[in-house]
Amino acid sequence: MTVGESTPEVRLDQLTGLRTILAPARADRPMDFGIAEHGPGAAHTCPFCEGNEQDTPAELWADRPEGAEGGPGWLVRAVPNLYPALGGEVGDDTGAASTGDPLKAAARAARVELFERVPANGEHEVIVHSPEHLRALAQLDERSLSAAVNGWRERIRAHRNSRCVQLIVNEGPDAGASLEHTHAQLYAMDFVPAAIARERERFRSHHDATNGGELLADIVSEEIRRDERVVAVDDEAVLICPWASRSPFELRLIPRRAEGDFAADDMDGFGVGMLATALRALKSRFGTEPQLNLWIRTAPKGAEPFHWHIDIAPRLSIRASYEIATGVDINIFPPERAAGELREALGDS
Repeated sequence: MTVGESTPEVRLDQLTGLRTILAPARADRPMDFGIAEHGPGAAHTCPFCEGNEQDTPAELWADRPEGAEGGPGWLVRAVPNLYPALGGEVGDDTGAASTGDPLKAAARAARVELFERVPANGEHEVIVHSPEHLRALAQLDERSLSAAVNGWRERIRAHRNSRCVQLIVNEGPDAGASLEHTHAQLYAMDFVPAAIARERERFRSHHDATNGGELLADIVSEEIRRDERVVAVDDEAVLICPWASRSPFELRLIPRRAEGDFAADDMDGFGVGMLATALRALKSRFGTEPQLNLWIRTAPKGAEPFHWHIDIAPRLSIRASYEIATGVDINIFPPERAAGELREALGDS
């Protein structure tokens, strides 16, 4: 099939069966890092600041207590990504590269087509967290952080028909952010990435092997019992440094109630307090907001059992050749030590 030079497409690696999205239009993104203008002055040119709404595509949704649609007066705002990694209509299963189940696809008979590609169908949005020019989630007050997380849930709900939705936050140039104004990105995909499919299968296997056990709930119980990697606990969630943390000071926020869908109707507000605690712990430990990647793992379509969680990875180390070549990360800072230092930082904050 013929795909335009600027049209996002999915290609299947012939050796691993893993997907790559090629999105050439994203090379044209504006990059405001490395420019001296930050802080209040940057609001004059930042497309995400209140008053500059005309510099973004037409909004898809907004938490707007006042003001007219498309203008100022909003708390959180979602717009299409001007340089999308996905595009076009989400379609049916047409070819292995677009199948909803990469694990089953990998078990199929060998394909004749060695250079398989399909359009990267889906939608790619930006969710702007604040009308103010703030660079990090940690700089939001409690009300603003709650509004931002509610915005995440609202936009995930808007894509319930997608096979899989991935919401991410990149903070800082080393984390992949091209604009410093704090924002999230949402990818509504017509396929389930292999990492998510593997996690789904781990939940299912544990459920079957333990006669109905819930994987993350069992992990939480054991982590609390051992008390080595727990950073904080409240009525809604547990914050841990995961057992097999891939990088220093990696954090995982796990709701204490087993729920697969982060955007379930009764989840509004759930976990916001613990997210604030996680961000405060990192800021206290490092003296400033570290550059970081954050992502929400929510159940892909039809996945049961599942248990949503939020992972946060500060950008403190670099993935080098070994990690890239093998897919095995080397973490020089044990999670037990990281958890202890973060608990201490919270006590001092």
